[in-house]
Amino acid sequence: MKNHINSSLLTRNRLGKISEQDRLQQQHYLDVVKSFARLTYESIYVIDYEKMAFEYVSENPLFLCGYSSEEVLDMGYDFYFKNVPESDLELLNLINDAGFDFYKKLDGNAKKLYSITYDFNLVNKDGKHILINHKLTPLFLTSDDQLWKAMCIVSISHHKSAGNVCIHKQGTEETWKLNIENNVWRKSEKPKLTKREIEILRLHAQGLTISQIAEKIFVSSDTVKYYRRRIFERLGVSNIVEALSCAVNNKII
Repeated sequence: MKNHINSSLLTRNRLGKISEQDRLQQQHYLDVVKSFARLTYESIYVIDYEKMAFEYVSENPLFLCGYSSEEVLDMGYDFYFKNVPESDLELLNLINDAGFDFYKKLDGNAKKLYSITYDFNLVNKDGKHILINHKLTPLFLTSDDQLWKAMCIVSISHHKSAGNVCIHKQGTEETWKLNIENNVWRKSEKPKLTKREIEILRLHAQGLTISQIAEKIFVSSDTVKYYRRRIFERLGVSNIVEALSCAVNNKII
């Protein structure tokens, strides 16, 4: 990089002193959220717990269930009651109670390091059910460390049924899973893969076939199949699509 310090990659947009007026733009955090939404295929929305409403809903279609982002924004919490099956609404109520009970036990700003993820069904305008994965993490806390605003990310679930509730702590291997039967959180280990298994998953993510992967890493196709079986066992999945989704959600690849 030192040899290319004068490259336009580094100097084309070099800025001078930033004015105090420009610095005030940092207060408009939603601009950052909107920029992120433009770069991801996942659906993004922000919950304001003071107003018990949505503050922002991205145009990414998965979460919208056939509505426009403006319509979902206007619906707010009513969106859940219109587009989540009754059995899953009961599940969301349980997760909400268990999640906030967990958060109350955490210290101050440490709460910002934790995110919760779970699966539930959405029903679109055509009446079709789709199982989604829902992640929620704090954006802002109040002065007394209560959750004020949260950002949520919605993607297709790799599981086959609703639930699968986990809390993760950023920058650590710490994970807690919720036993829905007795409403108890239990600490568990994040799935771990070897370097070779991660390499094979990444090559699959690039669209390579088993034979192409074998040729690229100089092993037989049977060896690649062996590694795939080990990956499935370690991640608790049954196919490569589920494995890739699980690995991405758990930040393994």
